[in-house]
Amino acid sequence: MDATAMDCDVAIVGGGMVGASLALALSALPLEVVVVEATPPEDDGQPSFDTRTTALSNGTRRVFEGLGVWDEIAREATPIRRIHVSDRGRFGSAVLDAAEQDVAALGYVVENRIIGRALWRRLRLSRRTRLVSPATVTAASAGLERVRLDLAGAGLAHLDARLVVAADGANSLVRTAAGVGARRREYGQTAVICQVTPERFHDHVAYERFTPTGPIAVLPAPDGRVGLVWTLSPEEAARVMTLPDDAFLAELQQCFGWRLGRLKAVARRVAYPLALTCAESAHAPRTAIIGAAAQGLHPIAGQGFNLGLRDAATLAEVLADASGEDPGDETLLARYADWRRTDRSALIAFTDGLVRLFGSPLRPVQIARSVGLVLFDLSPPAKSAMSKLSLGFSGRLPRLARGLPLVADAAAGGRA
Repeated sequence: MDATAMDCDVAIVGGGMVGASLALALSALPLEVVVVEATPPEDDGQPSFDTRTTALSNGTRRVFEGLGVWDEIAREATPIRRIHVSDRGRFGSAVLDAAEQDVAALGYVVENRIIGRALWRRLRLSRRTRLVSPATVTAASAGLERVRLDLAGAGLAHLDARLVVAADGANSLVRTAAGVGARRREYGQTAVICQVTPERFHDHVAYERFTPTGPIAVLPAPDGRVGLVWTLSPEEAARVMTLPDDAFLAELQQCFGWRLGRLKAVARRVAYPLALTCAESAHAPRTAIIGAAAQGLHPIAGQGFNLGLRDAATLAEVLADASGEDPGDETLLARYADWRRTDRSALIAFTDGLVRLFGSPLRPVQIARSVGLVLFDLSPPAKSAMSKLSLGFSGRLPRLARGLPLVADAAAGGRA
């Protein structure tokens, strides 16, 4: 036997939050699963599990409950109980309140490192899941019965899988090797991300403030801090990244306002260029595409990870319902892609539409969106529909996102 080669049922390339969630879901099934990850999950340099924050929807909370990790995550999660939306320099504003929607929270803000730690702590209990790390995929080729992955690192040269899952991000090598293209449109914007300490407690309110340079999202975080996503032109983002902390806070204060009092301190800043990416298909021969490899969204609605997690939950359900069948069968993968099509395309269009609407410099559009915010604020049905958005834009939800177990004996199956 070749000690540098390995066989498995499912190879997940990418052990970030979406890939690890899929691996954990599949641990309830009789499948041999291998996760290939370039950076070990416990490594401080793991880019998916850093101190950035992610807004988790109630649908995502249900998935994490089904995976058995929510209790650990919830201990360090900050609930969003109100969302305040405003348009700088305009009269329109709106408020969405959790109590009015009869939910405990509209969502939760959690540091990525907390999510990653909980997923991998649980995942390491699985008897059928193996982590190959540090390792990178250098090539992938699909045959009639298996996909061969060529690897660098971790002492393996090849990994043969009946199904390979591309969870390796927007620039996915696996997606490209499978012959699936991706449309990419640059927004001409850069997101400056950091944590800020305000003078006043955030009271679990999330703010979305639209400005001429782009939206500012301010999310409640632990210890009275807030997470900031400040969208700017690439030139402005490069400039504010070089400002001393006090000058940075002064400019942010001018754009955001005084709802949280004086902004007193700022942590390390990072900047990311923003673009819309969309894979031309969610599957290829013996290949499924999930998460950022399938779609990358503007952070304006905070739904990118939630959408990617529904990819993982849906694929896991398709494989669970076909237990005993070939996981790489074309019929199964087509079923996964068809199921995801409506939710995926609708949320991409909704997010892209928001960017265009609130980025328009045309005065009639600006007036119309201000009026729209006022009308939205006065419409309980519209607020109710918006509060349900994060459960899934449209179409049938996977069982995990509905709070149901993936399989009837999920609590016992596949776990040590």
